[in-house]
Amino acid sequence: MKTFLTLCLSFFLFTNCVEESSKNETKVVETSNNVSEDPLPSWNDGDTKIAIMDYVQDVTNETSENFIPEIDRIATFDNDGNLWSEQPAYFQLFFAIDRVKQLASDHPEWKNTQPYQSILEDDLNTLMSFGEKGLLEIIMVTHSGLSTEAFEKIVKDWLMVAKHPRFNKPYNELIYQPMLELLDYLRANNFKTFIVSGGGIEFMRPWVEDAYGIPKDQVVGSSIATEYDYNNGSPVIKRLPKIDFIDDKAGKPVGINRFIGRKPVFASGNSDGDLQMLQWTDSNRYKSFQLYLHHTDADREWAYDRDSHIGKLDQGLDEAREKGWTVINMKEDWKIIYPFQKNK
Repeated sequence: MKTFLTLCLSFFLFTNCVEESSKNETKVVETSNNVSEDPLPSWNDGDTKIAIMDYVQDVTNETSENFIPEIDRIATFDNDGNLWSEQPAYFQLFFAIDRVKQLASDHPEWKNTQPYQSILEDDLNTLMSFGEKGLLEIIMVTHSGLSTEAFEKIVKDWLMVAKHPRFNKPYNELIYQPMLELLDYLRANNFKTFIVSGGGIEFMRPWVEDAYGIPKDQVVGSSIATEYDYNNGSPVIKRLPKIDFIDDKAGKPVGINRFIGRKPVFASGNSDGDLQMLQWTDSNRYKSFQLYLHHTDADREWAYDRDSHIGKLDQGLDEAREKGWTVINMKEDWKIIYPFQKNK
């Protein structure tokens, strides 16, 4: 898997010298080599970039009344549509679709059984018409009956060969360059970054460390039930065809409390499914930062919000505007979208 974390914030950042800028200019960080560098080079100068940097500089300044101790600098990020793309369908769904096709020879009945028939006929519209129940059935069939090690290998093998239908790139190359820079910027200022996603935790764990620099043990996601099997002296964890936890909407604060144990001070998402996570973060006694990504760039990525079946942003957008949360306008705030566009 290609590693994208070759950004400029690797050493000596924030040795206590930050330049003040005007409202219309980006603040820069001076390294110990006295070289001024922009920690968010793929972000256009403007209110969004300034708001992020002002917040980080404020809460990491020991003389500020808003100073946050390092142990409490928890930052949570949704994944689908926030750290990588999610159109025209969730990437994990494409994985499940390919798994159905791989397993079809062992299930001849699928040719005449929905929702499998729609997959084998490449009829995505019909597949989506079966709603959550149909998609859940596909996930159970394609994601269970394996050990955790076997499933991890299948995910890694799929990422090596599968290509996105629009960009013809591996799915793990459709991660957002500006968000990679934001993750690095936060970590350079001693924030601990977590993924909190509705996606499957064991679908994400095999690749997120290389893609985002987020260790697999800092991933909170939806999960299916598992059980321990001694397996005649070769112990394994088996994946069962049963939902264990759904990490979406109100499930996100529950998952954060269960698996992280500290309330975030920084939270980033892109849909109504992330709203409760941002509300939970907003209730922190420390100064907090809520960041929504608004997909507004149909030419370079996609433009969607209130009427979208995937990544719907309706109530969350209204609440962000009401409470003064920061909203990224993808078209206006980002110079590029993906890492592979850096040299173009």
